[in-house]
Amino acid sequence: MKNIIKLLVFFIAILTILLILSNYSNATTPITDEESLNNAVSSADIGETIRLDGNITVSKPIVIAKELTIDGNGYTVTGASSWTSTTGNQTMFTAQLSDAKLTLKNINLVNGPKYGVQSYDGATVILENVSITGFKYGAVLVNGGKLEVRKLHLGYNGTGANNGIEIDKGAYATNNPTLIMNGTLTSDTNENVVRAAENGHLTEFTITNTSNTTNKVFISSNKVVLTDVANNVISETTVPDKVTPNVDAKKVIITLIVKDNTNKITVNEGGTITADLLKSHIILEENEKIDGFYTDAEYTNEFNFNEVLNKDTTIYAKISQIEEVTIPEEPKDETPATGVANYLGISILIALSSTIAIFLIKKYVIKG
Repeated sequence: MKNIIKLLVFFIAILTILLILSNYSNATTPITDEESLNNAVSSADIGETIRLDGNITVSKPIVIAKELTIDGNGYTVTGASSWTSTTGNQTMFTAQLSDAKLTLKNINLVNGPKYGVQSYDGATVILENVSITGFKYGAVLVNGGKLEVRKLHLGYNGTGANNGIEIDKGAYATNNPTLIMNGTLTSDTNENVVRAAENGHLTEFTITNTSNTTNKVFISSNKVVLTDVANNVISETTVPDKVTPNVDAKKVIITLIVKDNTNKITVNEGGTITADLLKSHIILEENEKIDGFYTDAEYTNEFNFNEVLNKDTTIYAKISQIEEVTIPEEPKDETPATGVANYLGISILIALSSTIAIFLIKKYVIKG
């Protein structure tokens, strides 16, 4: 019996040692440089999350061909001044082909020769609490892939003109690009925040807005329009000819001109608007009022709120000053406090008091 117990103890000890060695051999190597990041990406299991442990400088693209999450923990990945391309690709993070699904979160991407992030030919990229700035071609390239924006901030990206999210389809891509707005999209500059490429390969793209997104992207006439939570237009870019956008809702842009201020808002195409909607986008001074809405700057043609809107429309709000009404003061009573009215009141009071006194004397004193 004692020998059996000793044998069990021996096997338990061996198993414990093996588990310790296994955990030690599989211990996560801190990801603090380019080599450790690339090793982590290549060795990660499908669906695994990689977490950075410091700021990293990279000198070549990081390509993902599986489902993977990279959590930056608030750190920054910076492109080196000397960059090595991979088969012509010079994007910092690229998810490629349909099996790839890259989620970038809590990370800052800074500087690079082309784009910060790319979703290529069926691949999906999700950006959640990501900041991208300083890339020469643009921040994000939706190159026949799918991009979901949950929380993205764009600094200045591009040369000569800012270029935020570029919707495109490369010559060898077989899928059409898709943009899904599912959160917030902010930018340091409002030029080309979302734009469709003009290279001739892009013929069709899709835009979808979820019900809980703050910033929405619509198509209005021939423009890609980014709006805020109140449907104010933040950015608009022209859709190239022969490119067909597929959207969940078509909009028209109302250009509302109030004195020297211009405000653009989006409303549903094929619907009508109300004066209250326009008023909600106007801030008046304390002594101002709205006299009406017109289709011309001279305020001669009133806007017809029963009109169905099928195209972009400009509306002028007529504002006027509220005239102050002066109420004349009533003349003051200059009669001295010792006037006739006061004497009459005193006389009545004395007479009443005297009558009461005589009555009491007769009743109680004389009869007594």
